[in-house]
Parts: sequence; structure tokens; C-alpha cells
Amino acid sequence: MSENLSKSACTCQAVEPRRDKLLIYQILVRLFGNRNLTNIVHGTIEQNGVGKLNDVNDKCLEEIKKFGYTHVWYCGVLEHATMTDYTAYGIRKDNPYIVKGLAGSPYAVKDYYDIDPDLAVDIPNRIREFEQLVQRTHGHGLKVIMDFIPNHVAREYGSDVRSDEDFGKNDDQTKSFSATNDFYYIENEEFQMPNVEHIPPCIDISKIPKYTERPARATGNDVFHSRPLITDWFETVKLNYGTDYSAGRNHFDPRPPLWDKLFRILCYWIDKGVDGFRCDMAEMVAADFWHWLITSIRRKYSDRRIIFIAEIYRPDLYQRYIEHGLFDYLYDKVGLYDCLRWLLEEGSVLGNCNDITRIHNEQKHFETHMLRFLENHDEVRIAAKQFAGDPWKALPAAVCTAVLHSGPVMIYFGQDIGVDSIGPKGFQGDDGRTTIFDYWGIPEHQAWYNNGACDGGQLTVSQKALRSFYESLFKLIHDHKCLHCVSSKLADLQYANHSHYDTKKIFSFIRYHEHDEQLLFVLNFDYTCQYDIELAIPDEVWTRIGLDITKSYILQEVFIDRKLKLELRANTNLRFALPNNQIYVFQIQEQS
Repeated sequence: MSENLSKSACTCQAVEPRRDKLLIYQILVRLFGNRNLTNIVHGTIEQNGVGKLNDVNDKCLEEIKKFGYTHVWYCGVLEHATMTDYTAYGIRKDNPYIVKGLAGSPYAVKDYYDIDPDLAVDIPNRIREFEQLVQRTHGHGLKVIMDFIPNHVAREYGSDVRSDEDFGKNDDQTKSFSATNDFYYIENEEFQMPNVEHIPPCIDISKIPKYTERPARATGNDVFHSRPLITDWFETVKLNYGTDYSAGRNHFDPRPPLWDKLFRILCYWIDKGVDGFRCDMAEMVAADFWHWLITSIRRKYSDRRIIFIAEIYRPDLYQRYIEHGLFDYLYDKVGLYDCLRWLLEEGSVLGNCNDITRIHNEQKHFETHMLRFLENHDEVRIAAKQFAGDPWKALPAAVCTAVLHSGPVMIYFGQDIGVDSIGPKGFQGDDGRTTIFDYWGIPEHQAWYNNGACDGGQLTVSQKALRSFYESLFKLIHDHKCLHCVSSKLADLQYANHSHYDTKKIFSFIRYHEHDEQLLFVLNFDYTCQYDIELAIPDEVWTRIGLDITKSYILQEVFIDRKLKLELRANTNLRFALPNNQIYVFQIQEQS
């Protein structure tokens, strides 16, 4: 499909979101409202600027709601380690040796009870500015999701808001493991820094005080020795939930004191109006803890729906973290994301639409719990040379993530206008990702943000057309219960069509709700080739989706083309031309 085809997509009005399917918009607040596009590599906050909580204004939220989203994930709002000096505001300065990038990683939290001062207009009132953002978001009928990072904290963690809740204050540091310790210790060894290549040139290394940690503590990514590498999460310390990794044993009874500290942290933010948490590296914390935590939260806040999303990359743990860990949703990275990326990457020989069928079959018993996406803060931008190299190539894949199941779908800010990432930014190299470590501006996004008008006033024709496609996709979901109701189902048609079209490049399926609505999807992942295809819908599928094989039906295209009309009869294959990169969505209607 070309950008010209997308222009025929309808202009969407505000739609009332349905509770069943979550449509999540992820915002990295530090970058979202930053209008400074100087973009000096390793630039300071004064040189490159930074976005603020207040930049997510009423007009912005109005547009997000109008687009069809139900939830906003405000990413990177907790106070974390940084090389920027805020000592004038009573905030302890971090040692640059244990910070990644001038801005710092949002996932090296140094105060669970505070907001990143970078994001505040009035720094002493930064928590109040966050509370106002939550209120604004709710005022537009949207729910708020924030990060919860339970596996690790910044090496110099220390709360200015709740120092009585700091970690490790009562630890017995003579023991490498104790169920009552908050950290793991490497006895009789001092922490050894990796090399200093990560220190930006604007920092005078000779003036950095030595960072001392003895005994050394285990590093966040399960490094249980004193010498992490530069590629490790060296800026973080792993928290101890009662698992003795050296002995392979859990000590959960009596309950480790850390559990209650994390419970109180979540209650603090829920009481400020937060509606859900994206739980960082959830698989690195025992499912038993999650079972206790989520049960406790649901008991305390029984009048609210607090959702929990697990970042998880081990399919062998999916069911355990749903059934025992009690998560509402899990990342579908090692699954549909990887499958679709292989289909889109230039020169990849791994791409095969039949793998979409495999993923569906593997996940069919818990598919509604899978959060699907093509971009997030950790992944390469679609438009980057390391991925598709062209955001238009991803349209069939975007449809798959959004409609293949009735579980949630997520869009990262800028995905809908084709944000690219070219060149190094500082700690973040030239890897196709939008930086999470550096102060930076996103030119394409600022064209949409348009100095706070949030009207896309500076977007190109192509960017507007791409955004229109995504908006129309969300409208399609809201308009059809076979796409937004949890009880809707999928009928995969690949098995019946191996002899009719190239099933490596073309994918077809039907979404249906009970027997009262059916949509036929036909997706061509080939960006260059048009196909004349036959498509078979077997009799057993007719029966399963509620069609009468004695009757004939009209297939009306309802998404992009909106003109194509076909006749459907039992035991007769459909025949039509399928343009390159095309998406057909046919509503099945009984012929009058």
C-alpha cells in the first residue's frame, strides 16, 4: 500500500472507547514536549533541552483521546540517577561513574517516591505537577499507566521524600544472602567500575570523586560478582525478594520485608490516581511475589481496576505469570513482534506469515493477555535502517498487532508519523532506537506537537497520511465488536490456502463475534509485488463463524479501499487482485 491509498481512509471523529480492549499510547515524557532540536551529541540539558510534564497539555490529551486511545503510559517519570546537578534543590548529586548518559536511564530509579526534576517547570513542586498531569489525563477520559521497576534500583538510591523507606538500611552486609536483606552482597570485595568510556566529554573525569562500594552488591541484571561489564546494568543494584540464587531456594515464609516496601510504593502512586503499572523485567522477580502483591493491591483497591503489565521475554513463563503471578497482560515481544520484524527487515530470510499462525496456536489459551506492539522505548524504530527502513512497509504488521487478538495494543509516540533514529545521540549509539539516556529532540514528533497546538500543523503530506492510517485502524477496532470484545475469536485461513497463494507473504484470517459479526482480513506483506490470488474459506469455517452454507454473501471492503465488493458462496474460491503492501478488510453481509 502506498501513502496515496491511505489518504482515502476516513477522517475520524471522537469515539467512545470500549472497556474490553486497551489501546495504549506510550510517551517518554523527557522527549515528548522538547521543542529544542539542537541535538548536540552528548548535549547537556541547557544545550539540548528537555520535555516537561506540563507539555502534555489539554489539547494534547484531547487529540490522544480523539485518536481512540484508552490509556497513556507516562514513561520515565520516577526520579532516577542523572549527571545533571540539582543540589540547589536539595537533591543529592549522582556520581557520573554510575550513570548512563547525561540524562540518565529512567530505569535506574533513585527515589521511588519522587518525580524526575528534569520534567518539572517548578522543581520544588514536581510531585504536584505530576498530580496535575494525572488529573488532566483523567479529565479527558483516559487512564494513567506508569513504570514500576521492582528488580533493581540506582546504586546510590536514597529517597528525599521517604528516607525511612530506603533500601538496605537494616541489611546484614556480612552475609551474601539473607531473606531479610534488601540487597545481595559479594563478601569481602569492592565494587569495580567498568571502563570510563561512557563518561561524556563535557564531564571532567579528574573532578569526579571515586565511587566506593564495599562490600559490592549484585548488579541489576543478575551479575553476582563485583566486576560488571560496560554492557551490564552496572548503574543498578539488584533487589532481594528472598530468592537465594546460589542455593536455588526461595525463602518467602516469613515474608521478606522488601515485599511490604514495594507494596507501600505502589499504594503511594495509586493514591495519586495512577491506574496501572508497566512492571519492568517482571520475570526477574518471583511469581510468588507478584501473586502476593497483586492480590494485596486488588484487595485494598477493590473499587478500582488497577492493571498490571509484565515486561517478560520467556515464553515458558507466560502462563505462570498470568495464572499464578496474576498479571493482566504480558509483553508479546518474543512472539508476534519478532515474527513481524523478520517479515519487515530488509534482506531477512526468516520472515514467514505462517509463523503468525504458529504464534496464534502457541498463545491461543492466553492470547487476550498479550500486549502487542511494533515499537516501544527499548526497540528499534520501524523507520530505522536497522528495521524496515520505511514506516509504510509496516502497515500490514500494524494491523496484525492491533486486530489479530482482542488483547491490548500499544503505540509508541511518533510511530504513527514514522519517527526515525539516525546517528549517535550520546550514550545511545547509532542503533535505530530513540534514546532513553540522553537529552534529545525528535523533529518529526515536534512537527505534530507544533509548539503545543498538537494539531500536526507542521507534518508533511506523507506523515499526515500515515497518521490517518493508524487513526483509521483504531476507529475500525472501536466500530466492530469482533475486534474489541474479549469474547471475539479468530479463524485462521492459512491452512486452507497453501496451494492458492504464497502463504509466506500473504496472511488471511477472519475475526468474528459469536455469530453476529464477521470481518475477513487479507494482508500482503510483500512491499513490491502484486498477486492475483484465490482464497478458500472451508465449510467448517463457515459453520464456526455462523454462516449458512446454503446462502450467498456480499464481502464489502470497509477499511482502506472501501469500494471493492465480492460475492461469497460456499465451495467457491474468492478471486481478486491483491496489490503490494495491501490490506483488505471485508465485512461479511448476507445478500438481500
